[in-house]
Amino acid sequence: MRRRDFIKVIAVSAAAWPLAARAQSATPIVGFLMGVQVPANLVLAFRQGLGELGYVEGQSVAFDLRSAGGDYNRFRTLADEFVHRPVAVIFSTGGTAAALAAKSATATIPIVFYMGGDPVSRGLVASLNRPDSNLTGLRWLGFDLGAKRLELLHELIPQNSAVGILVNPSNPDSDLEVRDLQDAARILKQQVHILTASSDADFDGVFETLVKQQIGALVVASDAFFSGRRGRIVALAARRGVPAIYERRDFPDAGGLISYGHDRAAAYRQLGIYVGRILKGEKPADLPVLQPTKFELVINLNVAKALDIDVPAKLLALADEVIE
Repeated sequence: MRRRDFIKVIAVSAAAWPLAARAQSATPIVGFLMGVQVPANLVLAFRQGLGELGYVEGQSVAFDLRSAGGDYNRFRTLADEFVHRPVAVIFSTGGTAAALAAKSATATIPIVFYMGGDPVSRGLVASLNRPDSNLTGLRWLGFDLGAKRLELLHELIPQNSAVGILVNPSNPDSDLEVRDLQDAARILKQQVHILTASSDADFDGVFETLVKQQIGALVVASDAFFSGRRGRIVALAARRGVPAIYERRDFPDAGGLISYGHDRAAAYRQLGIYVGRILKGEKPADLPVLQPTKFELVINLNVAKALDIDVPAKLLALADEVIE
């Protein structure tokens, strides 16, 4: 090789080395595709799961949190933004609608979902044991537990014969939850009324209908839009004197009556572990879809007293937490 050509090769190689080093040391980004802003305690639980795999936010991994603000039509736009950035993993926390949007946006970037619907029937994974795609995650059984919530509400107010079910028609799983609740209502011999809300303007009308039709209690369906408006929902329930049961414990924390659902902090920790495993090279196709193993019943006794409800001793004994 001539000396001039040798110098040229060395110069090109030297220029390439810093680029290669930067590529190898680049911090992976996890994009949070959220229906509403994820509470700080759940982000902390997710960090703890990642930490078990050696990843520390701000050092070895970065987060990009983007919320649809309860508007399901925004999920695809946010997913496309993650693809164009690009991120190393999409963590889809906005339910079925968010997972579907992420799947339609990319077939290559790993997606870890957190959803209540059935990922198999929705075409997200081939099976729960072997997803066989770029998606895996945790199915939190939100809609399967709707019947249990109706049963708990019946135990709390056994003399009540009419129950309202509040659903968001924009949620692709709302029909499934309504059907399960209607089946459970027939067993309990309860009359149910389907009420819908998909915008902030709808809530006043929902509670006016409850009072006008003398519907004695309310089941609030699992939905990110409702979770983002929990303060308003529990305030309206208190003002109208409507006993309501919710899926998430942050409703009783905010002044709601009762909730029953999975332990969300434990779920987020498990999901953080999954994201860490994917960052280390494992494929979503080989990671089985998780299901929660911890559930919690929370009762706000102060709200029960304000509504003149005598909580049965059986429910108090079963409760994981009683707020007094």
